[in-house]
Amino acid sequence: MGLFDLFILAVGLSMDALAVAICKGLSQPKLKLSHCLIVGAWFGAFQALMPLIGWLLGSAFADMISSIDHWVAFVLLLIIGGNMVRESFSQEDGDCDPSLAPLGMLLLAVATSIDALAVGVTFAFLGVDIVPAVLFIGVCTFVISAVGVKIGSVFGMRYRSRAELAGGVVLILIGLKILLEHLGLAPWL
Repeated sequence: MGLFDLFILAVGLSMDALAVAICKGLSQPKLKLSHCLIVGAWFGAFQALMPLIGWLLGSAFADMISSIDHWVAFVLLLIIGGNMVRESFSQEDGDCDPSLAPLGMLLLAVATSIDALAVGVTFAFLGVDIVPAVLFIGVCTFVISAVGVKIGSVFGMRYRSRAELAGGVVLILIGLKILLEHLGLAPWL
């Protein structure tokens, strides 16, 4: 997996966090820089931690399924991406709670990074160098989430569903790319 692929994956994974960050920005009566940094730190840290955990789990049984690892990666990314696309069309706006209390942020950070856990499992199958990958994902998510809080305070919920849709499509396309490369059907990728 090259740097460009990793960047696209990091952006796709961060779209759930972006959607929640927009909501947090929308709910803040008076936005401060600390709000952006707190949300970015929680989401960035968990988007980095979860793929690491997934990689550790996947590494334990990667040798047993190496002949179908590309299919596993494709199916996991298809499910995650499909779920994000489905959620983007949902009429539920969610609850925009302005609280940045640790327990609430912990729950949101875990909820928005579950998909990164599954991606970490695919990293184990693909032999990705995990430390730079998780750091890159964490930093990208930190920046995107911090900016998302500001976007939410300025523009409101207008871009939330578009962010989830874009993230889902990106994850599906990455899964398809992995599958086609391993099947030898896309030598140009």
